[in-house]
Amino acid sequence: MDSRWNVQTLDRVAVATIANPPANALGKPVLAELEEWLNKWENDAEIKAIVLTGEGRFFIAGADIKEFTELASQEAEAMAKRGQALFDRLEKFPKPIIAAINGACLGGGLELAMACHIRLAAQEAKLGLPELNLGLIPGYGGTQRLPRLVGRGKATQMILTSEMIGGEEALRIGLVEAVYPAEQLLDEAKKLAAQIAAKSAVTLKLALSAIQGTVELPLSEGLAYEAKLFGEAFASEDVKEGVGAFLEKRKPQFADR
Repeated sequence: MDSRWNVQTLDRVAVATIANPPANALGKPVLAELEEWLNKWENDAEIKAIVLTGEGRFFIAGADIKEFTELASQEAEAMAKRGQALFDRLEKFPKPIIAAINGACLGGGLELAMACHIRLAAQEAKLGLPELNLGLIPGYGGTQRLPRLVGRGKATQMILTSEMIGGEEALRIGLVEAVYPAEQLLDEAKKLAAQIAAKSAVTLKLALSAIQGTVELPLSEGLAYEAKLFGEAFASEDVKEGVGAFLEKRKPQFADR
């Protein structure tokens, strides 16, 4: 079977490019292969950060609509739950995942991007949740993550109108963290991933877990969880290296343990 994800690894960063022409749609095989890659990356100590992007003019233009033609209600609910579980795993992944949104990022594509830890976009990108145009609603977490990122009012407007926004507008409303010309986007994403990969894998995992607490925990519980993880960081070898390097005015060389 042909791979629908082209993965290259350099300097402990995995760059995964979805290649499922014509529009990089998120069909079942694409999602299944992504899950396989997540399994590999999670168990590969050499991988410290991941960049997801798309081939050609598209990031991911949405789900594979052909798969919808004969779905009954219960089957559709089961499909949504499978997609939600996968994207939930992305959001909680112990290694940072950066979405480099190079083009059309619609429906399931935007839902996948919103589950990533950091989003960068090309100026030419188009982002939106157009499911209502098909007589559907978002089913892979879109109604839950978009309001958390951009606010309830703007998210409601985008979902109910099916409007698409460009990269600059996505930056303005907080849907992405930075915008670049399309030809610079992937290099900037790799540069950011390399900067992150220079940190200790131990503390990357702890920090991501603590940040995830802002979604799932009240502030008082989140603070207690942060303190617990702060204590765990002091049990690592890397804290000795990091503090020592700071005091000695040199760059730390973390051993990831």
